[in-house]
Amino acid sequence: MKFTKMHGLGNDYVYVNCMEEKIENPAEVARKVSDRHFGIGSDGLILILPSDVADFRMDMYNADGSQAEMCGNGIRCVGKYVYDYGLTEKESISVETLAGIKYLDFSIENGKVALVTVDMGEPILKAEDIPVLCEKDQVIEEPIFAAGQEWKMTCVSMGNPHCVIFIDTPVKDFPLEKVGPLFESHERFPKRVNTEFIELIDKKTVNMRVWERGSGETMACGTGACASAVAAILCGYTEEEITLHLLGGDLRVRWDRDKNRVFMTGPAQVVFDGELRV
Repeated sequence: MKFTKMHGLGNDYVYVNCMEEKIENPAEVARKVSDRHFGIGSDGLILILPSDVADFRMDMYNADGSQAEMCGNGIRCVGKYVYDYGLTEKESISVETLAGIKYLDFSIENGKVALVTVDMGEPILKAEDIPVLCEKDQVIEEPIFAAGQEWKMTCVSMGNPHCVIFIDTPVKDFPLEKVGPLFESHERFPKRVNTEFIELIDKKTVNMRVWERGSGETMACGTGACASAVAAILCGYTEEEITLHLLGGDLRVRWDRDKNRVFMTGPAQVVFDGELRV
C-alpha cells in the first residue's frame, strides 16, 4: 500500500490515494498504521476516493478504527494532496464527507498549496442533532458534572459532536489526560464527543487544547477550532473572526452569521511518502 503521511498543525494522518489503491478493511488498517511504535504513527487514516457528487470523497478513520464524519485538518491535507500530486489543476474544489460536501480554496506558493480555506458549512446547534442529552433546544453554558466537579459546556456540531469548555486557568497546565476521557464517554453524549478546553486571551484570540474521541489528545482539531469559535461567539466572549492557538500552530476561523457559514484557514504539510505491507 502506497501512502503519504501529512499533517495539519501536527494533527497527522496517513493518506491513501484510493483512485490507485484498494483498502479492504480500513478500520483495521487505521489501527495498524496509527500505532506510533509498531506502525507509521498517526491520529488515523484518511482515504481519498472518487465521488459522484463532488470532485473527491474523503473517508476518515480514527486511531482506534472508528469512523468519523469530518476532520478540518484532514480535509485541508486532502486539498493539498490532490493539487500537489496532480489529481486536479483546480484551485477551488469540493470534497464529499460524511458531514456533507465541503468547499476548499487554495493559496498557491511556488506551485504548491500553502494554505487552505475551507467552507465548513453551517454549525449545528440543536441539542438532539449534535447529539447531546439536554432539556433545552440549544446547549449554551449548560452545567455538566464530570471529574468530580461541575463545568459549563457549550455544544456545537460541525458534522461531528463537540463540547466546548471555557476555563479560567492556563490551558497548558490543564489535566487533559485525566479529564478528557471522562467527557468523551460521558452518558450525555450518545455518540461520544470531542472536547475542547479554551483559555480566553482577548476578543480575537484564544488558546485551545482538544481531546478527540477515538484518538485522545491531538496537536490540533479543525472542526474543534470551528466549534470553539462558534461557542465563543455564542457566549459573547469574542468577535466573529478569531485566531486559535493550538499545540501544533494557529488556525483562523470566521463565522459569517449573516450566511451562517463557518470558514477555517490553515496550513497543510507533507511529511513523507512510503509503502507499507498490510
